[in-house]
Amino acid sequence: CVQRQPLFYGIVDEVDNLLIDEARTPLIISGPAEETGQLYKAADEVVNRFKMKVLPYEPPSSARNEEEETALETEYDAVAYEKEHYVRPTGRGQDRLARAFHMPPEDLFGGEGGEESHGLSLEEAKKRNDIRSIFRQSLNAHALFRRDRDYVVENGEVVIVDEFTGRKMYGRRYSEGLHQAIEAKEHVKVQRESLTYATITIQNYFRMYEKLAGMTGTAATEAEEFFKIYKLEVTTIPTHRPMVRQDLSDQIYKTEEGKFRAVVKEIKRLHEEQIPVLVGTVSIEKSETLSGMLKRQGIDARVLNAKEHTKEGEIIAHAGEPGAVTVATNMAGRGVDIILGGSPDGDGKWQSRHDKIISLGGLHIIGTERHEARRIDNQLRGRAGRQGDPGNSRFYISLEDDIMRRFGGDRMKTVMGWVGLDEDTPIENRMITGAITDVQKRVEGYHFDMRKHLVEYDDVVNKHRELIYEERRKILSGADLKSNILSMVAEELKNVIATHAPGQYGENRDISGLLADVNVIMPVASVLKAKDLEPLSSREIEDKLSGLAVSLYDQREKDMGADKMRLLERLVMLQIIDRLWIEHLTAMEHMRLQAGWQTLRQVRSVDAYKSTGYQQFQTLLQTIRHDVVYTIYHVGIVQKEAKQPQSPMAKAGVGSQGDKKPKTAAAVAGKKVGRNDPCPCGSGKKYKHCHGK
Repeated sequence: CVQRQPLFYGIVDEVDNLLIDEARTPLIISGPAEETGQLYKAADEVVNRFKMKVLPYEPPSSARNEEEETALETEYDAVAYEKEHYVRPTGRGQDRLARAFHMPPEDLFGGEGGEESHGLSLEEAKKRNDIRSIFRQSLNAHALFRRDRDYVVENGEVVIVDEFTGRKMYGRRYSEGLHQAIEAKEHVKVQRESLTYATITIQNYFRMYEKLAGMTGTAATEAEEFFKIYKLEVTTIPTHRPMVRQDLSDQIYKTEEGKFRAVVKEIKRLHEEQIPVLVGTVSIEKSETLSGMLKRQGIDARVLNAKEHTKEGEIIAHAGEPGAVTVATNMAGRGVDIILGGSPDGDGKWQSRHDKIISLGGLHIIGTERHEARRIDNQLRGRAGRQGDPGNSRFYISLEDDIMRRFGGDRMKTVMGWVGLDEDTPIENRMITGAITDVQKRVEGYHFDMRKHLVEYDDVVNKHRELIYEERRKILSGADLKSNILSMVAEELKNVIATHAPGQYGENRDISGLLADVNVIMPVASVLKAKDLEPLSSREIEDKLSGLAVSLYDQREKDMGADKMRLLERLVMLQIIDRLWIEHLTAMEHMRLQAGWQTLRQVRSVDAYKSTGYQQFQTLLQTIRHDVVYTIYHVGIVQKEAKQPQSPMAKAGVGSQGDKKPKTAAAVAGKKVGRNDPCPCGSGKKYKHCHGK
């Protein structure tokens, strides 16, 4: 059955996590593509030997030093920019890759704008584009993605770690070949690359709901984005009991090592006073580093990260006990209450433990690094001071932290150098804490621009998606396709006539060629000869051929039966639309990547994408019409015991909720086909280039 109910209303829990944090990544339904695992392994072997230069950000062109640029090009194989989150190969790196694949650099890296190099065959051009794309993803995997921060390796598989919640995201894979590049880097089995069947951004998906609402404890800082993207207003609800938690000033250290020594010292003091402590880290790697440092001090901390997620309930149950130390990776979104005194155990001692911790000031929160979003910091703080309980929170920051290094470190280093403090002496100043908050605001604005830019690109495809999905719904709902198909036939015949008989009369008309092309569309050889058309004007030829198309169509329907003809129409239309839509998505993705390598510095690349996207969609519609017209007269229906043949989109559930399996399945079949006729499989290719090989 077809899904007919509209998306009327949606209520989203932890709405900021889904509509903001998750919104950087589009939703994709995909299936396996051709095998390219060996190419990923070969590219990884080359990149693994690369000498890379990692810079916190890419300097503007006005601030670039020619000597430094020359040194980068000649001494390094690639340059990574952490803030922009992208890597570029240098000329030296391009030469090394080209030699490894035995290709001239001008062939491998020519046509960066999408055009093909002169002299390359289609097969060679495809190989070049595949190698170039895989090479870029291999660079990204080595320079920008770290094990135990962005992903873990478990049972021979790469599992993504949610950067906001610290949980493992089973079943999810990075797109565009990045996951395969990471698998090659980690020397696990490289899974087959995926082919996109359907895609939509989270923003455009939730915009489909007529009514939308959500709840979270940390939406106020993102009020602007909620309104601009989703037209949602943020309302703050007062707490049931007054919030008495004390949020202490940040302590800023010169080095990460000095910061962690201070954190361990503070945890040891609190542990000795029997005050429960929750320590927040930003990665599995850092949580395990801190746990090791605490163990050397005789403190047995419980670690909650993606590797220990199965013990989450048990760890949280003990986190509020006297003297408990819990080290957690990204508590954001976990939505749990840490009960002061631990979980009530029925032995009558919980109340005394609870009262003792209340008297000591409640749960103490230590953040070991500022997150890129203030919301995530607030969610960590929010583990303490719940339901009117007392609590404290403090963040420990170093100038070597990721956010400081990428977005604000130079100015802070100048301040620290001016003050002249060593690495074990912190600065605790409200003004500097405010400056760090300003850095976070800039980062939030940066990511907002990225998400907004993603929506601008998807809005282009969204218009295409709405039209194609509406067409599929009509087909699946049993709409009248006959008149639509006959209109397509008439349009295609008009094009054939314009090619072979452009004038009303005259010697420049190729009636034999016209008849040959018309015969490929519909079988007219036995009923129409060149002499029948030669005395006619172009308009009269069009009328005659259109009438003949209708009569041949009606005759096919009479021979097959109306029900089978309706089924044939649906099968042909669905197979062709689904196949070409998948190809269209792939082409649009390639166009987006070409336009968006430097998205934030060339924002108006969206305009070029819109223009080329419009042309690409017009080509899609023309190709659908062409393939339907060149298929419908040459195929038929046979019944055989088999599973229902499904297009990739149907298997993925796009536009349908799925039908019950029939006992017999319809298959497209046809009579003897000429080598230059369309292949009966519905691919739109000539028979000699498809199943006639």
